[in-house]
Amino acid sequence: MRAGRIARPAARILLLDKGGRALLFRFVPDDRPPFWCTPGGALEPGETHAAAARRELFEETGILADPGPEVTRRETAFTTLEGVDVWADERYFVVRVHDAAIRTDHHTALERRVMREWRWFAPAEIDTHDEPVFPDDLTAMLALFGSPPGSSAA
Repeated sequence: MRAGRIARPAARILLLDKGGRALLFRFVPDDRPPFWCTPGGALEPGETHAAAARRELFEETGILADPGPEVTRRETAFTTLEGVDVWADERYFVVRVHDAAIRTDHHTALERRVMREWRWFAPAEIDTHDEPVFPDDLTAMLALFGSPPGSSAA
């Protein structure tokens, strides 16, 4: 699957509110149906995954927070919003917030064009949502990594 695809290292954030809901952004691209996705994005040259997670979190949500340690990694192939076929090496970080307020004033021009809305999803809502949610195993990831520190996952 990697043949003909560009490597795309990325940092993604499982952003959780005090109720355990995950923040997802709704993307409305020109070339495919709308979908929902966790905050995050590609690394800049020379950037670490943790630094990219911190930067992306701030750019996409206005939240300044330490992303903590990487909790999981996944590799996946997809076509970016710019039409580039990539093989993504995505590293995930958990960030918990007490305030669910989101600021989008640091979005890039592309993000302002395609990231039309955001919403906090309870894990049970994700699998039954009527539009695609990525990563497609987000519910399982939240079951593993979404419980507060010191508690046991359900």
